[in-house]
Amino acid sequence: MTSQTPPIIDSAFRRDVLNGLTHYPKYLYSKYIYDEAGDALFQQIMELPEYYLTKCEFEILATHTAEIANAFRGNENGFDLIELGAGDGKKTKILLKYLTENNFNFVYKPIDISENAIDKLSKALTEEIPEVQVDGEKGEYFEVLERLQGFTSRKKVIMVLGSNIGNLLHDRAIEFLSKLNDTMSDEDMLFMGFDQKKDPQRILDAYNDKTGVTAAFNKNLLVRINKELGANFDVSKFKHWERYDPETGTAKSFLVATEDHDIYIETLDLKVHFDIWETIHTEISQKYDDKVVQWLAEESGLRIETTFADPKNYYKDYLFRKKK
Repeated sequence: MTSQTPPIIDSAFRRDVLNGLTHYPKYLYSKYIYDEAGDALFQQIMELPEYYLTKCEFEILATHTAEIANAFRGNENGFDLIELGAGDGKKTKILLKYLTENNFNFVYKPIDISENAIDKLSKALTEEIPEVQVDGEKGEYFEVLERLQGFTSRKKVIMVLGSNIGNLLHDRAIEFLSKLNDTMSDEDMLFMGFDQKKDPQRILDAYNDKTGVTAAFNKNLLVRINKELGANFDVSKFKHWERYDPETGTAKSFLVATEDHDIYIETLDLKVHFDIWETIHTEISQKYDDKVVQWLAEESGLRIETTFADPKNYYKDYLFRKKK
């Protein structure tokens, strides 16, 4: 008789997949969507007519470029522009071009969970805006916060675009904002995008486009598990489903099993059964209003200095400082 030994979990990805698929109800973390294929799918999502978030924030940054840049301006030592979840930097390039053209003294530090995204962004900036000094890093938000503690030699401007804060429920968002606050001095700033509450159908459409790009993006979690962990998910047996609660402002994404079946993950030696209509929760996207953002700021030791909105008030960027 051979002894049964548990699989060796040698990466965060393996550990999180094991924990998520053996939990009830099942879940997977949306951060693992973002490999090279996931990055490409998200670029397609941002171009969809239903996906208003990118367009609204792009409009904000294009309309208020000088005002935002001048708020960022440091003293003679300049400042570090640290962007969490930088992605392809499409919106950020508006600011970077203005900052370089107007001789601002700064270093751009893009940080993203996807190494592919950081490599592509660094290469693109070298070609498009070679004057920008870029110091990119791969990492998750909470890992990065520890490293930010060491940036004390000059002003920091921490930037989080795309309403990435919306991937965290309020308790976790307060924890995140509080840790950001801990890294900040009195002169430092936090510039963060928050998608606003609006017609619930408008929100649902943004995360469930008719062409199926968002569905493919969500299912890329299963594709990646197949590729990297030796699983045999049949993605055609899962349906992308979006739900939005206008009372709480929480949008949730699910993968729903359309038939009763089993899958096997070789590297985990794990068999997982799915009942018909069983779900895997994959993502949340929180929506806000000024009262909620004000409450989050107060709970985190921050204060709102000013806001910038698109003409429809679909989306807002808030500029925070430490509360005095």
